[in-house]
Amino acid sequence: MPFFSSKVAKSNKPKVTESATAARAAFSTFSAADAKGGCEVVPERTAMICIEYQNEFATPGGKLHDAVKGVMESADMLAKTAATVAALRSAGGVVMHVPIMFKADASDNPNKKLGILAGCANDSLFTEGTWNSEFCEQMKPLADDIVVKGKKGLDAFPNTTLEAELVAKGIETVVLCGFLTNCCVESTMRTACEKGFNVVTLTDCCATTSAEGHAAATGGTFGMFSTPMTASDFQAKLSSPAAEAAPAVEAPAAEAAALVDKAVQLAIAEAREVPPAEAVAKTVPATEPAGATEEVPAAEAVDAAGAA
Repeated sequence: MPFFSSKVAKSNKPKVTESATAARAAFSTFSAADAKGGCEVVPERTAMICIEYQNEFATPGGKLHDAVKGVMESADMLAKTAATVAALRSAGGVVMHVPIMFKADASDNPNKKLGILAGCANDSLFTEGTWNSEFCEQMKPLADDIVVKGKKGLDAFPNTTLEAELVAKGIETVVLCGFLTNCCVESTMRTACEKGFNVVTLTDCCATTSAEGHAAATGGTFGMFSTPMTASDFQAKLSSPAAEAAPAVEAPAAEAAALVDKAVQLAIAEAREVPPAEAVAKTVPATEPAGATEEVPAAEAVDAAGAA
């Protein structure tokens, strides 16, 4: 008898349980059929995700400011971000701020002995309750903005309130900006794409520690998981074609008739070189006679005015 029977061999195959399938499906915000990538940017269904606009990065005196200052200034990213945020608010969109912060002992740092998170722990970066972890002056949240809670790692989605806030607001398009271009912004971009959002990255509203790293992300990986564009290009998309093409509001019928009547009178005056006030007096009585039952055609009114 063989050591493995056919029945045993079958039983050794990995089983996909219902719970495992459900867990996989739960990762996506949208199903494959409903994924929003490439959809039209509708302001009311768009959220700008502003990542780590905190003093530690964005303000002189922050421990990481000197490291990102060069790229920040070359793109004027802080001013452009503030202007784009204001434009989206005015258009009816949502602004979400995603800070990162840690306890003083770094006990909540999810991987404090590896990579950039090790640097956060070793240098006591973004410590909660300090000036360093506060929002920079140019990007302080307004009353209707949303502050996402829970970010400890590099991606803004895991273990945070971001996805719940996006779903609650009916968001389809996420617009990413902030620090660092090739770290937290890129990590969040990749996950947003996998979850089925329409993802836009603002290339001149991000900064990182080197021009080379910034260019590699904005000119390379950004295009794999999002639609990269400048702040001005995105702001142009916030204009509503429907609103621009909307017809003028019609005047009430009586008002419209009065305007037509006035235009006829002015035309008569110009033709006869009669002052407009005199033409009005000669062609149209202040009040219509009580017994009038018939309007005089415009052509006859002109002749009558000429005869007068």
